[in-house]
Amino acid sequence: MRKTNQTQLAAIVFSLLSATATGAWAQGAAPQPTPPVAAPAPTSAAAPVQQAAKAAVTPQTVDAIVAVVNTDVITQQELASRVNDVVLRMKAQNIEVPPMAELQKQLLERMILERAEVQLAKENGIVVDDVMLDRAISRIAEQNKMSMPDFQRQLEHDKIPYPAFREEIRQEILLQRLREREVDNKIQISDSEVDNYLAADATNKQAAQELDLAQILIQVPENASAAQIAQRAKRAEEAMQQIKSGGNFAAIAAAYSDSSDALTGGDMGWRAQDRLPSLFVEAVANLNPGQVSPIIKSANGFHIIKLVNKRAAAATPTDTAAAAIQQTHVRHILIKVTPTVTAAEARRRLLDLKERIDNNAAKFEDLAKQYSNDLSASKGGDLGWVYAGDTVPEFERAMDALKPGQISEPIESPFGYHLIQVLERKTNDVSKERQRLAARMAIRERKTEEATNDWLRQLRDSTYVEYRNDDH
Repeated sequence: MRKTNQTQLAAIVFSLLSATATGAWAQGAAPQPTPPVAAPAPTSAAAPVQQAAKAAVTPQTVDAIVAVVNTDVITQQELASRVNDVVLRMKAQNIEVPPMAELQKQLLERMILERAEVQLAKENGIVVDDVMLDRAISRIAEQNKMSMPDFQRQLEHDKIPYPAFREEIRQEILLQRLREREVDNKIQISDSEVDNYLAADATNKQAAQELDLAQILIQVPENASAAQIAQRAKRAEEAMQQIKSGGNFAAIAAAYSDSSDALTGGDMGWRAQDRLPSLFVEAVANLNPGQVSPIIKSANGFHIIKLVNKRAAAATPTDTAAAAIQQTHVRHILIKVTPTVTAAEARRRLLDLKERIDNNAAKFEDLAKQYSNDLSASKGGDLGWVYAGDTVPEFERAMDALKPGQISEPIESPFGYHLIQVLERKTNDVSKERQRLAARMAIRERKTEEATNDWLRQLRDSTYVEYRNDDH
């Protein structure tokens, strides 16, 4: 929501296509009646025609393989297309484009890892169907405050073909589900870790600050030899030297970093300190915004961390200063979208139910018991008291906008369409259970990043790769 060590190389046959000959040439090749007189010798004017015909039957390379990844291949056209897309996006984000040779190497390595992930996802039966994909794209359009037609026009304006965009989002969802299965669901957090976190939080107010970091990661293979470690350390030193010489950090990250955020200049975004690896927090503890850490070593490789900025963080449930938080008693009626119930049909059904409730023709809880598609139906749709963050963002936004007793219009979420009614609200002290849950979430976020990097490194190391170009 793993298979590794696949080092077998299937036999790959890549045929070079030949251009078809012209119709005139094809007719000339067929047996013809003997003419009554000898054909005249070719004149000089006929020579270009003969040369063209000769060229027409010369095999032409349509594409070339640049890398074999297990049983799949990456072609030169695929790499060139990816390079072109990334250059356009980097320029749109005002990120300096690194030297083309370095960018091609970075993107080829990224494509190799993506192919390995996609292959693993398929082996594990993970798929992203069109219904799930359409909902995800609709949410992206909504987050950009656009209708779907406007969103498609914007993509066209940005020279991003909509079919290609759809498949890119499909792959992102596929890889996210794979990582949830392979990494997120396997992370374990002990009670003692939560206890230690809360004890540290009570005495150390680092969590009250947020950091905007950027990184360069020079990854080291698992079980690397001394020579490999030395080679990767040298690459980290080269990147550091360019930074010290006044080079642009974002461009150097795009050229050198092995991290997934390399092509956005290594930007990690704003994070609370308690949700960052302690190694990173310690590395920038004495830096001012704009400064860069020395090279630091982790289990994944060598890092260079830039402190872009820092700011005070909003109070969290684990912060003892945050004495009270709001709870909402809410109920809903859910109509799921299925192969037999379209989104329009689900919305229409809920509008009919809402009209019946508004006209006092039926009670909310009775309709929930009869029509709602989730486990709360037996309780009249009652979800009990919920905290901020307990429900998906779409549901929470609609819920927060309601007054007690008020019923929403049909609201779409990843689960389907909802009618939401707020029954009452209250403000309570943060319970110990909520504090522990928030602490567990913070620890999970910190562990997930480290575990994901480690898993990706192991997957890459276990993937058979054969380079077919001269640069590798």
